[in-house]
Amino acid sequence: MKSQDIRKAYLQFFESKNHLIVPSAPIVLKDDPTLMFNNSGMAQFKEFFLGNGTPKSKRIADTQKCLRVSGKHNDLEDVGFDTYHHTMFEMLGNWSFGDYFKKEALAWAWEFLTEVLKLDKDRLYVSVFEGNPAEDVPFDQEAFDIWKQYVPEDRIIFGNKKDNFWEMGDQGPCGPCSEIHIDLRSDAERSAVSGRSLVNADHPQVVEIWNNVFMEFNRKADGSLEKLPAQHVDTGMGFERLCMAMQGVTSNYDTDVFTPLIEKVEQITGLKYTSNEVKNISEEQNKVNIAIRVIVDHVRAVAFAIADGQLPSNTGAGYVIRRILRRAIRYGFTFLDTKEPFINQLVAVLANQMGEFFPEIKSQQQLVTNVIREEEASFLRTLEQGLQLLENVIVSTKGKEVSGEKVFELYDTYGFPKDLTALILKEKGYSFNENEFEIELQKQKARSRAASEVSTEDWKVLIPGNVETFVGYDQTENDVKITRIRKVDSKKDGILYQIVLDATPFYPEGGGQVGDKGVLVSANETIEIIDTKKENNLILHFAKQLPENVEAAFVAKVNTDLRTSTSKNHSATHLMHLALRTILGTHVEQKGSLVSPNYLRFDFSHFSKVNDEELKQVENFVNQRIAEQLQLNEYRNLPIQEALAKGAMALFGEKYGDSVRMIEFGESKELCGGIHVKNTADIWHFKIVSEGAVAAGIRRIEAITGDAVKDFYNQQEQTLAELKETLKYPQDVLKAVGSLQDENTKLKKQVEQLIKDKAKGLKSELASQIQEVNGVKFLAVQVDLDATGAKDLAYELGTKETQLFLLLATNQDDKPMLTCYISKELVDSKGLNAGQVVRELGKYINGGGGGQPFFATAGGKNSAGIPEALEKAVNFIK
Repeated sequence: MKSQDIRKAYLQFFESKNHLIVPSAPIVLKDDPTLMFNNSGMAQFKEFFLGNGTPKSKRIADTQKCLRVSGKHNDLEDVGFDTYHHTMFEMLGNWSFGDYFKKEALAWAWEFLTEVLKLDKDRLYVSVFEGNPAEDVPFDQEAFDIWKQYVPEDRIIFGNKKDNFWEMGDQGPCGPCSEIHIDLRSDAERSAVSGRSLVNADHPQVVEIWNNVFMEFNRKADGSLEKLPAQHVDTGMGFERLCMAMQGVTSNYDTDVFTPLIEKVEQITGLKYTSNEVKNISEEQNKVNIAIRVIVDHVRAVAFAIADGQLPSNTGAGYVIRRILRRAIRYGFTFLDTKEPFINQLVAVLANQMGEFFPEIKSQQQLVTNVIREEEASFLRTLEQGLQLLENVIVSTKGKEVSGEKVFELYDTYGFPKDLTALILKEKGYSFNENEFEIELQKQKARSRAASEVSTEDWKVLIPGNVETFVGYDQTENDVKITRIRKVDSKKDGILYQIVLDATPFYPEGGGQVGDKGVLVSANETIEIIDTKKENNLILHFAKQLPENVEAAFVAKVNTDLRTSTSKNHSATHLMHLALRTILGTHVEQKGSLVSPNYLRFDFSHFSKVNDEELKQVENFVNQRIAEQLQLNEYRNLPIQEALAKGAMALFGEKYGDSVRMIEFGESKELCGGIHVKNTADIWHFKIVSEGAVAAGIRRIEAITGDAVKDFYNQQEQTLAELKETLKYPQDVLKAVGSLQDENTKLKKQVEQLIKDKAKGLKSELASQIQEVNGVKFLAVQVDLDATGAKDLAYELGTKETQLFLLLATNQDDKPMLTCYISKELVDSKGLNAGQVVRELGKYINGGGGGQPFFATAGGKNSAGIPEALEKAVNFIK
């Protein structure tokens, strides 16, 4: 069976068992601060397991895009070296929320594998939880008795807590699990060694394909377990591993999930991938195989993350995506000899393969391709820079062992991979101190952990069974009771308290809009709410202290000044989105936003700079809609298909329910949960303050509205008044500035001519100072010129003298600079290189630079280092 048929068969099977088939949630999580990415099939259903929401159906099945590259579940470093770990993978899952339990889950798993897919029963092993007396969790007798109906007892393995007790995290729902493993080895290998002994032993052909988790417990903050009010089933089957089993191969990479991508890499590079079936391959071929596996795996993760709205960046989830892509680029650079961007060409193959079931990769294909291409080009430049920096490190190293601290600096500051450094050093006969590198790495990890370490207490429930409601669309004040509280201790933010209310007017951060701030007021005290967020369907109000009496009656009051300013910016964001699509084209799509009280930020897809004229048109478009005084039409609980039929825009990477909220201002219609003005006239005015690039094909506009615009124009007026006063031209400022510019241009020309004359005068003076060292005419001296004058002087002397090694230092405006000129005959005969000279001597002025072998410059920050740089120059020819 082809992979697409296997996926369909799974979903059709569970549909026949009365499961609702739901689409995959985005790979990038928007409303769960405990997870960076969707790392398991159950992540999108956490609120149901926690009892904070009600699912559409008690039985659900799906295939979920998962990414395991951060936190507890991190497979990144294994990818490529084995044939069964992946960054992105599909998790086929069937779920029961308080409905069926072990009997049905295990029976259906066996039925699907052995009767629908007809896998060989003799190759299957199952495992059950052996129990844990320390936590008072018994042996899973029920699962054992069920499995005895289907498999011999010698194929039932007892697993420990590590292998057969699944936990969401340090806290939360958990329970025993029962896994199904398959032995894909040859008959001869199976006869020689029992598959039972290889289960959970990291054997590449004896792998887990299905895990049935029985959610029975809740792990509390103190580590203890308590029974959940309802029992749930959470299953997950590795799609890629199932395809391996069904297609009669012994590697995930030999399935049709990966072979089209591998074939494209072979076509681009001219290198061949060797199947896992081939034995005794050379070390060189093995390196090629690993590199190709890394690339075809990583492009899937990166492409789907970008399609779901996560662009590569230097922080958070964006940094992880950039790191995955750079790992792929580096493997291509080192082992496939790819020096030009090529990974972006795989996106078309991926879109063709998976576009039917995951339409986002097809619709976002052009954007994904452009972003990856630009990231490739950028990192390849970084690799070149890293090679240059590494050359500097080698030159300054005494002996043949490079400092591990230096290698870590290259890794940490410039993104230069450790193993690539090791490879280059080895080629040059060097090594580096790995212990020093590891010490620096651990220091960095400790700093990172300390910055993000958070300990969370259990929820203290004050009103059991309460269902929280949000009333913030209609009011900014409300009588409330506290239903639950929790203490959070963060190294970054200190001790905070999370408070849940029964009916809150506070809007939680979401959809780009920041969370509300305000106060909780009782008869005796006032508690400040510093932020509001949403987690697992609970609205969390953050405070630095708890009320003395948490059971008192409170009035929740939103800070209406901040709320009003935020709502203006949010409504303006919608109007600007429509303006951009109208003026630039319908290819424009929102790729991210921030709506705060002070300003709005909007990222969107567009492949060129938005020019001044277009920006003015966008401003005019929005301000025209403000002037038209368009009334807000708000549709709550609108069926999503009806909203889309009305023309509402749905954003890629967002998860929508069956019922949605639609915001309409005239022609602007968007699905949105945020807070908006009642009439566009409330915005007052809209002003763009900046436009620029975020990534390839992604632009960013920042803008202001309301009082911020008034402040902006007041500041402009004040600046103009000060300018008039300074220029002493109170009437015509433009004319005064024009006169100054003309005068400045004339003076610049005069200065340039004076410097040239000065350089000519210096030429004969310096020519007399030239010394001969080892048959080379040598001069290293500081001159009172700017960089241009030093260059002119160097070339003047160079045309007059042969066999010349010249180093000039300048220090205009306390900005030290070294200029090196070497006669071409010295470059050819003695291998001297001006670029290498300035890179090495640039260290003394805390700088660096480069250039051609015969001419190069380096700038720095430390003027005091000039004498030592001049003194050391002679070492190059001694």
